Amino acid sequence: MTTRILPAVGDPDAARVIVTLLSQLPSAEPAAPVADSTTLLDTLARLAADSLDELPEVVLVHERIGPVPALELIREVALRFPAVGVVLVSSDAGPGLFSAAMDSGARGLIGLPLSYEELAARVQAAAQWSVGVRRHLGGRGAGGDVPTGPGGRVVTVAGAKGGVGTTFTAVQFALAAAASGRRTALVDLDLQAGDVGSYLDVQFRRSVADLAGIQDISARVLQDAVYEDRTGLALLLAPAEGERGEEVDERAARHIVGALRARYELVVIDCGTQVTGANAAAVETADVAVLVTTPDVVAVRAAKRMVRMWERLQVRKPEDTAMVVNRWSKHTEIQPALIEKITKTRATRTPVPAAFKELQAVVDAGRVQDLDNRSTVKQALWALAGELGLLSAPDGATTAPVPGSAPGTGPGAAVAVRGSGPVARLRRGREG
Repeated sequence: MTTRILPAVGDPDAARVIVTLLSQLPSAEPAAPVADSTTLLDTLARLAADSLDELPEVVLVHERIGPVPALELIREVALRFPAVGVVLVSSDAGPGLFSAAMDSGARGLIGLPLSYEELAARVQAAAQWSVGVRRHLGGRGAGGDVPTGPGGRVVTVAGAKGGVGTTFTAVQFALAAAASGRRTALVDLDLQAGDVGSYLDVQFRRSVADLAGIQDISARVLQDAVYEDRTGLALLLAPAEGERGEEVDERAARHIVGALRARYELVVIDCGTQVTGANAAAVETADVAVLVTTPDVVAVRAAKRMVRMWERLQVRKPEDTAMVVNRWSKHTEIQPALIEKITKTRATRTPVPAAFKELQAVVDAGRVQDLDNRSTVKQALWALAGELGLLSAPDGATTAPVPGSAPGTGPGAAVAVRGSGPVARLRRGREG
């Protein structure tokens, strides 16, 4: 059997040594090395999208890979591509690092400088494990597909600027998904100014900040932090004290999102309008990233600024972002097609009409879940949820129709879906 190996090595000299040794292994097929963590995750996602059988059996991660630390990268690969065996290459081969690597999901640790015997043994063991997992899961060799990640989908909703309708959009997406029969979590990562609880008339003593310092978020721990609302949503709210938002850093956000993904079919995250390490990590790891704007010059400029920042920080590419145009009318000078051209994003097919009078009563009362089904805004947002693939019910379940839609209409094709990987660390005092 041929073992396909993908090295992730940032140092060109180390890459040459590793590839030379890998090429000497029997039945080994080393690929060209990838130089950073973002390229590695994008490569694996592209291979999985083309054909899941194209994923390599083994990925070698060098200790000096960047911009994300090696252990965080291993954790991400193990979560997103669980049938790929990951091996860490490091100058520290002590028991402490070995334990940390195993906790992150690695299948082996190779010390530097490399020796042929150790490299061959670790690669062979990881490859055998990978083949066994794929066979057990009905993957390679059994004619089936290898899963590319655990649990449900993650959808982030961010705003180009304040006041464009970000939170209302996120809440309606989550309500639509819950109504379709999906077990849905709604997370407020607008850490200093989160209003999800206010929109749904919910007060709860726990928040996302209570999970920040926990390394292993068990089902019991998550249950204590989540509020089970009578709408059917599981709510993880922003902290009541805005300063506690600083406790939720990039690493904590990844752990929290991973724990939610493993326990819910859909996780909708309100990311607010500011780029922080936490919400940038959420956007990067999301299956669908939505950016909300209004059709006016200031908001469109802000949207363009946001997608450019995401691109510079290696968070997300513009073409992988779904643009939702809120408060649209046919008389608006700036139409969705122009916004798509300016921002280089993908504008969704369904714009949300400008009809705030329909919303004012439920927004002021903090009861947006009671919005009438005849509301044109609700109909548009639930149709958008279908267009983004959020209303796909579990196997054997029935998908709830979009309010006001014709019988038999179902969700449209999902847009702006991509494979995910770790976010580049935010650099203080600069945008890229």
